[in-house]
Amino acid sequence: MSRSIDDLPERLGLLRDTMAAKYLTRGVLTGQEEPPLVACVRSSETIEGHGDSARWTTRPLRELFDDAMRLHAERTHADAWLAPRLHATLRLTRAEAAESGLWSFLALVVAPDYVVWRHLPPGRENKRSAVTADRFCGSHYKQTFARLWWAAELFRDGDDYRPAVTACRNQDVLNTVLRLDVIDHRPTARAVTRLIEQGTVTTGRGINALATVVNTAGSTLMYDVLAPDEGSDADALRYWIHESDLAPPAPRDSLPDGPDDGGIPREAVDAMVKQLEKLFADAPVRGKDGREKASISD
Repeated sequence: MSRSIDDLPERLGLLRDTMAAKYLTRGVLTGQEEPPLVACVRSSETIEGHGDSARWTTRPLRELFDDAMRLHAERTHADAWLAPRLHATLRLTRAEAAESGLWSFLALVVAPDYVVWRHLPPGRENKRSAVTADRFCGSHYKQTFARLWWAAELFRDGDDYRPAVTACRNQDVLNTVLRLDVIDHRPTARAVTRLIEQGTVTTGRGINALATVVNTAGSTLMYDVLAPDEGSDADALRYWIHESDLAPPAPRDSLPDGPDDGGIPREAVDAMVKQLEKLFADAPVRGKDGREKASISD
């Protein structure tokens, strides 16, 4: 199953969840057949007010997905490579990214083969193996493309995507940490990746334990008081989005630049690192000595 770039509509659209669900047949979920392209496009809605902006063009995204599959023999490794490049190619506001119909359109119209390639369980020769429907049409922390865009958005440090790469290299971060509301607090998100980078948290169990204590403490501690953050520069973000018409394709061999909307205050990150280190030190985690390898489960 592979979508030809020449068969795709020129522009992205919105495929609402109720419509997308109709096309998620057993054949599609097992990779035995493609979602019906013409029917999916006809069921989609035009994105209002997009004009002729290049950021709504399907071709650069399809080329990006093709390169991700070509460059990565190990499918889980594609996440860390694709997330920052998807974010830099599909320049969105958070309000636009919250529209699930956009991600369903990407999954069913633009690149259903990528969804199957990335998420079909091992043993695809067994016809009982299937991608779960939420990889095509699901929540922001489950849907194939939404989870990568949001990981890049929530874990980046201003225009620096390296913390997002750190996050996406471990499936436990994507599967557990990404769904926490507290990760919207930028110093907390950066502190999580800092703990991974410095080797404080080394295993999948450790990351899951850290997510638990971060979420629990977040209900009683005021993180924004402990580690204040004025937030990103909205004007700079709008400029970055507007600049998409002139931006070159995302580089394949180096990280792109994200929006220059302000880095996270270092002192706030340092404060959160100290707080999370204390919480994690008291968390019961088997394998804290680092003997276990971080999980790369699907």
